[in-house]
Amino acid sequence: MLNLRDTPGQPPEPVEPVTEELAAALPESGAGLAAIARRWALRLASIVLLVLAGFVLWREFHHLSLAAVLQSMHDWGHARILTAMALAAFSFLLMGVVEWLGVRWSGARMPWGPVLAGSFLANAIAHSVGANLLVSGALRARLYDRYQVTLTQVAATTLFSGMSFAVGIAALGGAGLALSPAHQIAATAIPLQVARTVGWSLMAAVVGYVLLCATRHAPLRAFGRSLTLPSAGDAVAQIVIGVVDNGVAAAIIWLLMVSEPVPYQTFVGAYAVSAVAGLISTVPGGAGVFEGSISTLLPNASPAPLAAAFLGYRLVYYLLPLLIACLALAGDTIHRRGR
Repeated sequence: MLNLRDTPGQPPEPVEPVTEELAAALPESGAGLAAIARRWALRLASIVLLVLAGFVLWREFHHLSLAAVLQSMHDWGHARILTAMALAAFSFLLMGVVEWLGVRWSGARMPWGPVLAGSFLANAIAHSVGANLLVSGALRARLYDRYQVTLTQVAATTLFSGMSFAVGIAALGGAGLALSPAHQIAATAIPLQVARTVGWSLMAAVVGYVLLCATRHAPLRAFGRSLTLPSAGDAVAQIVIGVVDNGVAAAIIWLLMVSEPVPYQTFVGAYAVSAVAGLISTVPGGAGVFEGSISTLLPNASPAPLAAAFLGYRLVYYLLPLLIACLALAGDTIHRRGR
């Protein structure tokens, strides 16, 4: 996978594998004025997006009383809370399956248990901290070094997981936008023609990804970088697991929106768009950007149940896993120092 060769018949080009570039970024941050300028530009952009998201949330929810939100949370009942926690646990389990596929794709070999544990720690912390690729990659590098996994293999595993999320959210959101009935799309703020165009385009991109993985055996090269694609079988596994994983995460919010008439397949389209918006905003966890986007795309949803669902989602999918991961990481650190 990592042995990238020049295509026969073509002169060699000065390319750098993407995995090598990511591996080089794991131990230390880039130096120099250009790197510093990029980091500050990203921070400023994150602040601007967070302020805009805060304005959207204020516009949608400023008239709500705390009592109304608490009443909506009370209406969940124990069954919904336990189901939401079970869905969150299942989502992290699916991330662990993707992690194991990524470890195998990188050429490393590890037992199932450490892979699942490493996946949970990396994803639980990176989801909340932000900068997912670098943060999760750095955590994997720390956890997997005891199994002789190299930085390049860690970078490949991290990239594989990121690609799985991308194709999964694209397939799920594309299907929701392309296949939902017109009257359900009308319940959102997305114009029907835009929804259909974006939906079918995303689904076509996912199919194209599988075909490219099946037919392209030489590394892809562009802008001085190269990338070796997974096999067609691994690509299909990425899509299937990515769709189910993102669908389960979306179901947590949808489940907690008690008595809301928004159909699940319609909500999934809004969730996918909002998840991508939160991710590219670089705001940690997409906080504010994600919620503001969903609130804008679902104007007919009642504010109190929606706000309560956001809080429940953040609790079971972000804060609780983060707390468990931090305690586990602290315990592992103490254990290693003791040894």
